[in-house]
Amino acid sequence: MVTLLFLILFIFTLVHVIAPSPIELARLYAPSPHVPPSALQLIIKQYNLDAPLPVQFYTYVVNLLQGSLGLDVLYKIPEVLLIEKFLPITLELVLTGLVLAIVIGLFTGAIAAVNRPGGLDQGIRILYLVTWSSPPFLAAFVIQLVVAYQFGLLPATGMVNPALTPPPVQTGFLLVDSLLAGDLPYFTDALHHLILPSLVIAVTTFGVATRIMRSSMIEALDKDYVKLEYMKGYSKRQAAYGTAFRNAIVPIITLCALFFGTSTAGAVIVEDIFDYHGMGWFTVQAIYGLDYVAILAITVVVGITVILANFVADILYGLADPRVRLT
Repeated sequence: MVTLLFLILFIFTLVHVIAPSPIELARLYAPSPHVPPSALQLIIKQYNLDAPLPVQFYTYVVNLLQGSLGLDVLYKIPEVLLIEKFLPITLELVLTGLVLAIVIGLFTGAIAAVNRPGGLDQGIRILYLVTWSSPPFLAAFVIQLVVAYQFGLLPATGMVNPALTPPPVQTGFLLVDSLLAGDLPYFTDALHHLILPSLVIAVTTFGVATRIMRSSMIEALDKDYVKLEYMKGYSKRQAAYGTAFRNAIVPIITLCALFFGTSTAGAVIVEDIFDYHGMGWFTVQAIYGLDYVAILAITVVVGITVILANFVADILYGLADPRVRLT
């Protein structure tokens, strides 16, 4: 909670540095850069922009606790409705990319550890270093160019074919709603559009999991319980991908929250490149339109989501390792 308050305060301070006077603040709330002074005065009164910064901050926090994120400047509807629309789309994208990154990282890290210091180990290390150091926009353009434009295997942009009728909104997740409605054509098309952007997130993220898994696996292979299995007649493959693999997974769980935070940040660029209308795309539109209310609401929601992800990761770590006790 304290972290979130400092995050909101930082954004408030940054905005007031950009627009230090009530008139300049009102222009951020205005639907158009060309508004008469009388309209600006109405905006100042409506949002209490002439009050001291601590008062404005207190008012916003009180409204936030009451479930209000303000009225969007561009869309003229409550921010909560826009968040409810765009957030599930980004969560679906990020979680899919996160699962792919974890799976790829676990197995490539384990394979590299078992085959060290051979050529396969070196190849995997070079691969994850190259992908890990690649910026998301570069990976997105390369994957989009090769897979979508060069070979035409998957759609290059969009979330779904606009000719298809969307299913009733129940959860906001495209795949889940289409399955609940039994609409397999819509589900298949939405899945095809989801693959490329989620693959970009996975490609730029799995390197961390690979590196940690490789180190953890090497450490596990040197443990006495693994050597005991060798003495019992287990092959190297059975001992490595059985007991050692299970024990080496535990440190990866603590990285899930980190993966989620970095993937959410990367989704801003990925969604804009693939024209995938989630929170990332909405963030870009808010920045272009100087939609201060939306930017602040997005910051709050993403901050809450990342904090919850860290909390869930701590719980999962405690469940995976009985020696860990949550305090």
